[in-house]
Amino acid sequence: MNLAVGASTVLKVQINPADAANKQVTFKTSDPTVATVSSDGTVAGVKAGSATVTVTTDDGGKTATATVTVA
Repeated sequence: MNLAVGASTVLKVQINPADAANKQVTFKTSDPTVATVSSDGTVAGVKAGSATVTVTTDDGGKTATATVTVA
């Protein structure tokens, strides 16, 4: 995903199965000086560079990642 400095976007998370009892997830960025991520999945570009955003399910600890390039 590409973002401009100062821009933001919301990551969409799909939990399977769709009727899972616990759909809570946690977001984390590898470099908050490049891109921040809030608890609702909003990613904001801070300065030029690359960062990896990881989302982890609270139930089961499954993970997915997205690379964010800020320019």
